[in-house]
Amino acid sequence: MNFSRTGAIVLRQLYLMRGSPARVLPLFAWVAIDIVLWGFITKYLNRVTASGFNFVPSLLGAVLLWDFSTRVMQGVTTTFFEDVWSRNFLNIFAAPLSIAEYLSGLVLSSIGTSAVGLVVMLALATTFFGLSFFGYGMALIPFLLVLFLFGIAIGIAGTALVLRFGPAAEWFVWPIPALISPFAGVFYPLATLPRWMQYVAYLLPPSYVFEGMRGIVAGRALQGSALVAGGCLAVLYVLAAGWFFRRIYRHAVRTGLIARYSAESIS
Repeated sequence: MNFSRTGAIVLRQLYLMRGSPARVLPLFAWVAIDIVLWGFITKYLNRVTASGFNFVPSLLGAVLLWDFSTRVMQGVTTTFFEDVWSRNFLNIFAAPLSIAEYLSGLVLSSIGTSAVGLVVMLALATTFFGLSFFGYGMALIPFLLVLFLFGIAIGIAGTALVLRFGPAAEWFVWPIPALISPFAGVFYPLATLPRWMQYVAYLLPPSYVFEGMRGIVAGRALQGSALVAGGCLAVLYVLAAGWFFRRIYRHAVRTGLIARYSAESIS
């Protein structure tokens, strides 16, 4: 793999952002709105409930972690969509660029954009709502890693769907985090879910992260085996997403679909 080609994908994204403030603003604007909104909701819940339970580390922490995973996914898909919207996708693969190099470029771009969002979320949650991530201890690192890998997997799978069905299919991609969140138990324990939803949840890496987070908030020890299982699932999803993208790309090249790319219809 040629890292200079991978770096070129990242460099192109940096040039796009430098030339357009409208592309920079969404990196932190929407996550800031989410943190402020949910921050005030948690303060309200702390005020009206008499249980003495602190909603900030459980509810606001869940929002922050889930937003991070969502931003990772969107970092991958948005970089891909920039090539689609500008009708530049064919030009990129006319160059001697391998699929692994291209996907690596998408991942590196996502790291940069999601890091900006994470810093903004941490700053707001800590400064204005007293959320201390030191309370999670060293578990915060594997939490973020599992969610990062899952976001990358969903992002790559989403780009493959758009590559297969055309640019209009991007509207299938944006709702994916919202569709997954009820099964992942972002805001509530998995025991709240019906049995069939719990079976689905056990197949989703984020469910292990949020269960572990709530356990730490409740004063229980982190179950390392559960977190390892979530990490292994996340790695498996990344590999499966890479295989899926490669298969879709080869199909698009073999059938000529890639040459008939059109923003007006789904092929």
